[in-house]
Amino acid sequence: MLKALIVDDEPISRDELAYLLRRTGLVEVVGEADRLDRALALVRETEPDVVFLDIQLEGESGMDMARTIRDQGGEAKPEIVFATAYDEYALQAFELNASDYVLKPFEESRIKRAVEKVAKLIERRGADAATAVRRPKQPERPERLPVSVDDRIMLIPADRIVYVGFEDGKTVIATDDRDYRVNEPLTTLERRLEHGSFFRVHRAYVVNLDAVVEIQPWFHSTCNLIMRNGASVPVSRTYLKELKQLLGF
Repeated sequence: MLKALIVDDEPISRDELAYLLRRTGLVEVVGEADRLDRALALVRETEPDVVFLDIQLEGESGMDMARTIRDQGGEAKPEIVFATAYDEYALQAFELNASDYVLKPFEESRIKRAVEKVAKLIERRGADAATAVRRPKQPERPERLPVSVDDRIMLIPADRIVYVGFEDGKTVIATDDRDYRVNEPLTTLERRLEHGSFFRVHRAYVVNLDAVVEIQPWFHSTCNLIMRNGASVPVSRTYLKELKQLLGF
């Protein structure tokens, strides 16, 4: 049974969500709050598995609470599900590692899917903790990268990204099967991918080192990287020394 905390400044919305959560048979609602200071106190008191959080509270922002939970120390952080009437904050929500984003008016089937998703995330987190002692800890990196493509938000699996580049005046995310022309600057995406196997090799390119299949020497003591999707990515001398150390050539 998942322990849930509801944070919303509208009593009717809290009551409706609590009813739908109990209907799933998977959730115990351990607390409700209409402001952030009370919500954070309840997080400490009740140690919920998940917080269902509205974004627009009276004079406050649910985003601030999500950031506080994300930045707090320790491993026992509740999952965050935004439950809101506003769809324009979805990208920011996923940047804060929200587990889900549910729009009002609530639908019973949608709430149940969100609960099942959270349950799977917590189960997987427990399995990862159980096996952590048996393998070296790997650098953290996002499993999926939320990016704005035209008027949509795409969630791109990080391990399928071959490189991120700035080409023809636009940021491009090249994956194994297609390229995405996105609205975010290259530097923003580089920060999101700074952990793990991503490395800047040129002022216009950040590559997934796991996707490099060949190194071709080039003019003036530089080289090109041949990627697993067949693309050739230039390496500038500025980054060459560190790249050699990382790849061992």
